[in-house]
Amino acid sequence: MSASPASRPFIVLRGGDAVPASLADPVVAIGNFDGVHRGHRAVIGAAVRRAHAAGKPALALTFEPHPRAYFRPNEPMFRLTPEPLKLAMLAATGLDGAAVLAFDALLAAKDAESFVTEILVEWLGVGCVVAGFDFHFGRARGGSPAFLREAGARHGFAVEIVPPLLDDGAQISSSAIRAALAQGRVEQAAHMLGAPFTVEAEVIHGDKRGRELGYPTANMRLDPATELAHGIYAVSVEIDGVERPAVASFGRRPTFDDGAPRLETFVFDWSGDLYGRRLKVAFHAYLRPELKFAGIEPLITQMDEDSRRARAILGARLSEG
Repeated sequence: MSASPASRPFIVLRGGDAVPASLADPVVAIGNFDGVHRGHRAVIGAAVRRAHAAGKPALALTFEPHPRAYFRPNEPMFRLTPEPLKLAMLAATGLDGAAVLAFDALLAAKDAESFVTEILVEWLGVGCVVAGFDFHFGRARGGSPAFLREAGARHGFAVEIVPPLLDDGAQISSSAIRAALAQGRVEQAAHMLGAPFTVEAEVIHGDKRGRELGYPTANMRLDPATELAHGIYAVSVEIDGVERPAVASFGRRPTFDDGAPRLETFVFDWSGDLYGRRLKVAFHAYLRPELKFAGIEPLITQMDEDSRRARAILGARLSEG
């Protein structure tokens, strides 16, 4: 049987890496897995269950960068989970490892049969493949779930196709989650994700204005393609393994400089030096849109109210968690 989640190493393979004995004859879940949302977890869960039942390893096969970034390089893509965060989330699902394929011109030109033969059979040596109902692969998306079943029958591996996961009749998808976040609907996004939307970035030096206002903040630059609605949020921040309540502003600071978007987070009842550290910030509730104030005093009054509301929201949610 596979090792328990607490003891197993999570192995990351890159295209061409030798597959270790611990990942031989794997059950492979295939997908882009941006967000590792509940729909993705249905596919991954099916693979993990099959693997455990057969005493085999379970592996995710995913692609970097996201194929859309390759085909439409001039259209920046809002990634829910950049590669490091995606791999960390995959590791938490019970998988034994992940195989990451570079999505480049060579892969884009590979037809569906070559994908099956060269990647699934010759490289990974799959025993079973699990994919979502809408997964397509190979040049011009020539590989369908039906093709995958037929190829599995020819090459001797099992295939399981997972039906869509619906929420109130609507399909859970990465695009639906991105749309919700763009409108500030972080609670709806969390429902589809199965956890609060989370970002990770390095804390940088800001203009120190927060200190002068009584709200010293950890400042982070997110990917410019991030389409999260500008505004004020109740968030939590993981510091030294502890999830701490906080309030955050994401936007351009219209009262001051209307500059490039930045995430500024004030952690309640905590002080310390966070510069240069990578922090994870989880978004729990949208409090209000970003506003331009006539002066410092009305801004501080509003910040006090934002903090009160964030504390009230997070006091219940973090204690439940």
